Amino acid sequence: MKFRPLALLPLFLSQFVAAAPPADSLAALPETAVFVQDLAQRQGFDADRLLAQFAAVRVNDRVLKLIAPPSSPTQRSWERYRPRFINEQRIAGGARFWQENQLALTRARALFGVPEEVIVAIIGVETVYGQNTGGFSVLEALGTLAFQYPRRAEFFRTELEQFLLLARENGLDPLAVKGSFAGAIGIPQFMPGSQRRYGVDFDGDQRVDLNNSVDDAIGSVARFLEQHGWQAGQPVAVPARLNGEPASAWIEAGIRPTLSVAALRQAGLRSDADDSATVTLVDLVSPGKATEYWLGYENFYVITRYNRSSFYAMSVFQLAEAIRQRMAGSTVEKSAFSGR
Repeated sequence: MKFRPLALLPLFLSQFVAAAPPADSLAALPETAVFVQDLAQRQGFDADRLLAQFAAVRVNDRVLKLIAPPSSPTQRSWERYRPRFINEQRIAGGARFWQENQLALTRARALFGVPEEVIVAIIGVETVYGQNTGGFSVLEALGTLAFQYPRRAEFFRTELEQFLLLARENGLDPLAVKGSFAGAIGIPQFMPGSQRRYGVDFDGDQRVDLNNSVDDAIGSVARFLEQHGWQAGQPVAVPARLNGEPASAWIEAGIRPTLSVAALRQAGLRSDADDSATVTLVDLVSPGKATEYWLGYENFYVITRYNRSSFYAMSVFQLAEAIRQRMAGSTVEKSAFSGR
């Protein structure tokens, strides 16, 4: 057969084109190439394979829009925020979840000291008990934030590395894993680094599966809180009443408990908190409404390690209380709370 070199040209060109990443892909970003080479050297990843995976995902503008902070402080409103999480769907769903997973929840409380209602409430706030675990490509979301969101690029690059390690350790295809727009995964919406550090094989199948194992999710949430300093048997928050506006120093003290209840009481604060307690002043603001004040204990601060927002922590606390009260008339509740 006569050799015709021009006949091979289309094949040669197709291989060349295939080797070049799409111009709008994450692989086309110079930051991605640096990141990939670093992982190849430090963690032993195959650089070509990683680049091919990044070539299959793109900068996601919706992720960048969702992650952006509110443009105006007036958008922060407890009155609007609270009903998203303290509602009949989550309260009734939480009671059912508790009943269906009583043994795992009781075991988690025994091992880690975290009450059942708090574990249930976190899962309820995060994913409505596993119903909404997110539909974003985790690789695409974390890659977008790692390379196109300078405000927190370092954090998301770390989480992107943790995700790739997690996928390798568990034999997962990074392109197939779905999660939130911020890269959180599974029933409890753990970031990849948190899953690697705090994930628990609570069902005994020799693997941590936060997407499909409710038991693993329950144990992992409890261990996360315990490892961040949860104080078993101690309160989370109590209401507070002020005479006038709070001192600016009380608010500026931050979310970690550093304020003396005794000193606050001398300054006019009224609360059922013990004078010996150390707390944070939580201001639940709503534009056009009177601010609602609470005193947050160490356990309130621990909940903010899951999501660094006082609104989030108060939603978890109030949902937990609502679920506990809903359970009050059930047989399950009588056994779960006996001896408290």
